[in-house]
Amino acid sequence: MPRPFGLAHKPTILIVDDTPDNLLLMSNLLRESDQYIIKAANNGEKALRIAQADPPPDLILLDIMMPGISGHEVARILKAAPATRDIPIIFLTAMASTADETQGLEMGAADYITKPISPPVVLARVDTQLKVKAAADFLRDKNDYLEQEVARRTLEVMAIQDVTIHAMASLAETRDNETGNHIRRTQHYIKVLAEHLRDHPRFRHFLDDETIKLLFKSAPLHDIGKIGIPDRILLKPGRFTPEEFEIMKTHTTLGRDAIAHAEQQLGMDVGFLRLAKEIAYGHQEKWDGSGYPEGKAGDDIPISARMMAVADVYDALISRRVYKEGMSHDEALHIIREGRATHFDPDICDAFLACAEQFQHIAAQFADSDHDIAQKAAALQHIAGSH
Repeated sequence: MPRPFGLAHKPTILIVDDTPDNLLLMSNLLRESDQYIIKAANNGEKALRIAQADPPPDLILLDIMMPGISGHEVARILKAAPATRDIPIIFLTAMASTADETQGLEMGAADYITKPISPPVVLARVDTQLKVKAAADFLRDKNDYLEQEVARRTLEVMAIQDVTIHAMASLAETRDNETGNHIRRTQHYIKVLAEHLRDHPRFRHFLDDETIKLLFKSAPLHDIGKIGIPDRILLKPGRFTPEEFEIMKTHTTLGRDAIAHAEQQLGMDVGFLRLAKEIAYGHQEKWDGSGYPEGKAGDDIPISARMMAVADVYDALISRRVYKEGMSHDEALHIIREGRATHFDPDICDAFLACAEQFQHIAAQFADSDHDIAQKAAALQHIAGSH
């Protein structure tokens, strides 16, 4: 007799019956084919111990009428446990009524054989159930593999996205007065704001788990447009002339357009790129409409951009630059508080003030070291010298 489909090993069959003669009869019948490993139990308790061991049997032939734990109770326990619920059970019983058979099948039995048994029938049904189980196991293993592969590739795609974002952001950062820590700080600032505002009536429709994750991912691209600003303006330590400032303001549009172009090349909408476009284009807008590039006001400014406005200004105030020292945390708080309802959305400003200690902790955690500042100064001198 050929081995059942999909089974590279001898299937293990557990025979459960409280009558020694029945156990011997079934064991001898199945051993004759030399296709199976046979295990036997003369009561429900022993059957459960064998079925719950590792490895479990591939099939159980289970008597119903037994002292102690009945066959029905054994089946109920096995079907309730994840480790044993997929083991097919064939009930062996002298109870031949339709109601008895229906009850057994409703409990999850795969088949129902009445006593006295017919050897050919038993062998055929055992072979059928083992083939069904082998096919089911194959599909489960295949599904598990596919799920693991999807999870692996999803992580890979996310890692590629993160690397791409940071590479683009770092490229822009190499050309201005910011250090790479500015990117990290603003990422964490915006996440703190989002977490604080997620239950706020004005923002809870927007700030779900996925959006907060995408905000964190997209925040580093807020100044990507600076890569298109001439060095003579971007690296100028003093005030801009009106003409220079007009050019500087275009970094918002340049950033949005660069991200939009990347999105077009992909041929699909990507969640974090949508937010990145909003942030890049709108983070210099002000609540009272005095910002740029469009002079939008109030709720016309995307929420993501309003949040980045607070995060970016705070970091600009407290951070050291090649040409200046940073303000104290308290001085920065005072300035942002003064900007409530003029520069900043009042509710987002209030959230910032409530989370000020967390901002201070993030600023300390990712603070620019003397080495960072020295490296940035050297890089800027190199850029200036090449022109």
